[in-house]
Amino acid sequence: MHSLWRNTGVCRWKKCLTADVNNNKMAKIRITQVRSRNGRPERQKRTLDALGIRKLNHSVEHEATPQIIGMVNKIRHLVRVENI
Repeated sequence: MHSLWRNTGVCRWKKCLTADVNNNKMAKIRITQVRSRNGRPERQKRTLDALGIRKLNHSVEHEATPQIIGMVNKIRHLVRVENI
C-alpha cells in the first residue's frame, strides 16, 4: 500500500500546508465582562487579564482564533460574547 502512494506522485497532505492568505479572514468577536472577578480563582483572573479585560462592563475585540475561543470557554460564566 505504501508503494502505491509513492507511485502516484501526489502528496495528499500538501493541500493542508498551503493556505490562501487572502481568503483567511477570521471572524471578530466582542468580549464583555458581565460578572465580577472578585472571589474567582487566580487562573480565571489571569485569563481576563490576558484577554485585556480590566473591569466590569469593559469590552475588547479579538479575532476568533482557537486560542481566544479556548480562553473565553474557560471564563464563559464571567463574560458575554458577541459576533461582530
